[in-house]
Amino acid sequence: MAATYVTLAELRSALGIGTLYTDAVLEEVCQTAQDLVDAMLWHNTAPVVATSLTSNIATIAIASTPIYNVGQSVNISSCGTIYNGTYTITALGSGSFWNSSIYQTGAFAWGNSTELSTNTISYFQYAKTNANDVTHLVRPYGKVTGPEHVAYATTPAVREASLMVAINIWQSRQAPGNGASSIDFGVPQPFKMGFALMATVRGLLAPYLAPSAMVG
Repeated sequence: MAATYVTLAELRSALGIGTLYTDAVLEEVCQTAQDLVDAMLWHNTAPVVATSLTSNIATIAIASTPIYNVGQSVNISSCGTIYNGTYTITALGSGSFWNSSIYQTGAFAWGNSTELSTNTISYFQYAKTNANDVTHLVRPYGKVTGPEHVAYATTPAVREASLMVAINIWQSRQAPGNGASSIDFGVPQPFKMGFALMATVRGLLAPYLAPSAMVG
């Protein structure tokens, strides 16, 4: 799917490179910039930490208090082919998902606190016709996305930030040492792909940042 925060045509025009490089190369840069910016924006999402499927009922555990409701449609991604897709929630709950003894010992000793499992872990269920799948953790975390009402692809500040990030990525691909060089091929500037890459656009994104992006 083509990037929408910054388009191929916009990046090509901003760089002034005409048709010198293929669409595929530029699209990769656009998509990378969008992914980086999008990760900082506030979405109606939650991390998926565990999944299971029993008797055609899928259970999704999220690292959050309940934020969705029965009847809402949610999209699940990065959780494997059994669970990925858009589904309608049929039931909610918290705490009891973690009663299995496998979560009390060793690498799974994460839900062994009653307060933790009750207050910060919740789950929802939906109908899914498939063979049973045992309860297991999802690492790296998957993602569930609920209904959203903000169109970031048409938000000017988000689009400007995405273009700036894309330009920096492109310059780092082309310049010696991954730094930015002047149009007359002068001495490269400091390395641009470090932590400062996103810091340079935080001001533009400030009104739209997710709370988690404001920590650290």
